[in-house]
Amino acid sequence: MTANKRKNRYTIAFYNVENLFDTVDNPNTYDNDYTPNGKLRWNRRRYGHKLRKITSVISQLGNNQSAHPPVIVGLVEVENAKVVKDLVKHKNLSNFNYDYVHYDSPDERGIDVALMYNKDFFEVIFSETHSLLLNDEEGGVDYTRDLLVVKGVLNNEKAHVLINHWPSRREGVSETENNRIKAAQLTRSVMDKIKKEEKISKFIIMGDFNDNPINKSIEEYLMSDDLYNPMKPLYERGVGTTTHYKEWHLFDQIMFSRDFFDTEKSKHTFLNAKIYNKDWLKIYNGKYEGSPFRTFIGPFYKGGFSDHFPVYITLEKDR
Repeated sequence: MTANKRKNRYTIAFYNVENLFDTVDNPNTYDNDYTPNGKLRWNRRRYGHKLRKITSVISQLGNNQSAHPPVIVGLVEVENAKVVKDLVKHKNLSNFNYDYVHYDSPDERGIDVALMYNKDFFEVIFSETHSLLLNDEEGGVDYTRDLLVVKGVLNNEKAHVLINHWPSRREGVSETENNRIKAAQLTRSVMDKIKKEEKISKFIIMGDFNDNPINKSIEEYLMSDDLYNPMKPLYERGVGTTTHYKEWHLFDQIMFSRDFFDTEKSKHTFLNAKIYNKDWLKIYNGKYEGSPFRTFIGPFYKGGFSDHFPVYITLEKDR
């Protein structure tokens, strides 16, 4: 590949960084385990090790296709603005002119979503969050992660980036399905509102959806003729980003407006989608062999990266 081609290619990535907590107790959230005296003995050394691991991955995403590290990175499971700032300022990333967008969400565990972006290629115009309103079994409010919406300009082309972290399957797949359908309806309603307000609106939708590309929340409530999900063909080939009881799931996905296929309507065209699942990101032996090499397995510290592999898409700038 020629140097000019690599310079005209841009990676957009998403990474669930699995409980990236600092070491300070927040009295308003359930973060006690991730403190020096907590159950997981989360200290500055372990936190620094995690930062080094995560930033080393981000710096390499798409480097076989693009001359640049990812121009946009969606993140979930970050505790606060401090941990995102520590990522962008880390020596593995500090040369790449990253900035970030973060809002505190009402999630009870204190985990949020965020956007990292390279200011050389992406300019933020506007950002906001939208709350997902859910109820628990007693009828009270079930606080969860917000939907983050960032309007920006990627290489002189406007786009909206929507970052999601949908409700988990912890209480059972069917028992929690309706919560993810509500999350899909929220994302779709925000998109529809933007489309009404703006004549031209391109979208990049990313997140940990806690559902696969073929599940109802995505197929029936989020996808439509205006969107393409490049993760679906990957899922149909049997690959995934995370495991549960040795079954692979592709919860981490990036979707985008079909205009990115059209050279007449877009300054960028879609090239491909990848799961970054290098061998050094995997557990190399034992009953979890081949699964993502995570920070903890249960209460036991393993010093890995995350329980999810990151994903990315590559766009080529045409003009």
